[in-house]
Amino acid sequence: MRIRKVLFMAGTMVGVGLSLGHANPASAQAYKVDTVHSTSIFKIKHMNTSYSYGRFNDISGQFSLDASGSLDFVVKTDSIDTGNANRDKHLKGPDFFNAVQYPTISFKSKSVTKTGADTYRAAGDLTLHGVTQPLTITLTRVGAGKDMKGRSTLGFETEFAIKRTDYKMNKLLEGAGDDVKIIVSVEGVQ
Repeated sequence: MRIRKVLFMAGTMVGVGLSLGHANPASAQAYKVDTVHSTSIFKIKHMNTSYSYGRFNDISGQFSLDASGSLDFVVKTDSIDTGNANRDKHLKGPDFFNAVQYPTISFKSKSVTKTGADTYRAAGDLTLHGVTQPLTITLTRVGAGKDMKGRSTLGFETEFAIKRTDYKMNKLLEGAGDDVKIIVSVEGVQ
């Protein structure tokens, strides 16, 4: 009888710990960016006439959207892809991204706040072209599930705009506008 009582009390304590989240370390784990299913797309005006689009093919990092949420992303500037090899070479050069001197673009959050059922606000620093500026973005949780290996997955998307002159990318403004609109769609796996 006494053993049953001890087991009941131990089971109750474990149950309370689970309900408070103390015994579930997986909920606090970060998601690693799935580089195959994540992308960063941008558009910029060309000659004040039409939009030119491009993407970066190499995005990595990790994130969590729990109570102590964080975002930490790195994009390789050399992975720029606009569908035109000559334009890509120019964009990688000193007139624009200067990929040799500044090989990465990064965003690191300082805070992540849940703002709705599927929305979050992340405030942090964007580093581009050797310049770091504060940036606040809105994240929309797209979905969650399991991948083919049974691992937990989570995806979100954000849209925001920056001025390239804020990052000392000042050349050829008459040809390529100052305002850059960016969409980042990330899928992460635990």
